[in-house]
Amino acid sequence: MNTTLIYRSPNGDHWMLCSEEEQARFVRHVANAASGGAVSDVSVEAFLGTAGDRHQGPQHDALRELLSARTRVSSAPYPDQHLESNVQADSLLLSVVQVRTFAQTRRLTGASGFLFAREEHLFLVTSRHVMADASSQHYPDRLEIEMHVDPSNLGASVWISLPLYVEGMSLWRQAADRGGEIDVALLEIPRAQLPRGAVFRAFRPGHIVTSGDSVRIGASVLIVGFPLSFHDSLHHLPVVRHGVVASTFGLRFQGKGCFITDARTHRGTSGAPVVIHPSSMSTSVQPDELSWGLLGVHSTAFDMGTRDLQVDESLGLNCAWYADVLTSLSEDCGKP
Repeated sequence: MNTTLIYRSPNGDHWMLCSEEEQARFVRHVANAASGGAVSDVSVEAFLGTAGDRHQGPQHDALRELLSARTRVSSAPYPDQHLESNVQADSLLLSVVQVRTFAQTRRLTGASGFLFAREEHLFLVTSRHVMADASSQHYPDRLEIEMHVDPSNLGASVWISLPLYVEGMSLWRQAADRGGEIDVALLEIPRAQLPRGAVFRAFRPGHIVTSGDSVRIGASVLIVGFPLSFHDSLHHLPVVRHGVVASTFGLRFQGKGCFITDARTHRGTSGAPVVIHPSSMSTSVQPDELSWGLLGVHSTAFDMGTRDLQVDESLGLNCAWYADVLTSLSEDCGKP
């Protein structure tokens, strides 16, 4: 999407002239961060209005001047200028999204997820129990994820709704192996459902750290998510918890396709990516602007059923499913 700044008010509100291929131009208004960064789009014609003094203001005068200047320069279409981004967030934070589940209009739970791209396909990755969980009778029919929509204002975001079923058939992909079910789910996000000007980063297969890569026991990892739905509510960004690899990476802990992390986590972190900085490895992941190795998908805390709740503290250990399952789950993307 091409954007040109029209006007920025003293309080931080701003208006942009936007255009997309094969679509008419429109005006996007982004409220200032203190007001929540609400975003609204309207056609150029509706913004300028047709009835006398309607829609009068400095932003409207600025748009008229901009359109007039373009007409004077050339009668041919004039390419819009890209609005310069001043986003200062680490690209890792822009790859993680907050997840809310719903049964029709009733909100159920909050969770974490992250974006994974393969070829032209874009997926949401989260825990499978976020999609459906028999033990807690959790059966949502849709979920929502929050996405940024303005490269110059992290306060601007929108929620998009993704159905989980079509004609009774689940839309997400999940896997199982000889150790049983794997608590990871992959849900494709149709590109047409992305909001205009969506700002995000996505992991790709080249970021996945496999058992053949050297990850030392005790290596420092990050778990990025929304514990108890806590986050930077002004800029709509997740928070990061620090942990270490607590079992031998590459081995299937207790015969399952997971490894163990030692980190403080809470409800709402399910589906968060477990990542490692390339400097902590003897081999390097695919270099790009998202310079983190993807080790796994955080699932749930480990505990002992025999623990004396009055005497013993919780173990503080967590299950993380190996991220290489995403390679098989995302294969044959065009097939149902």
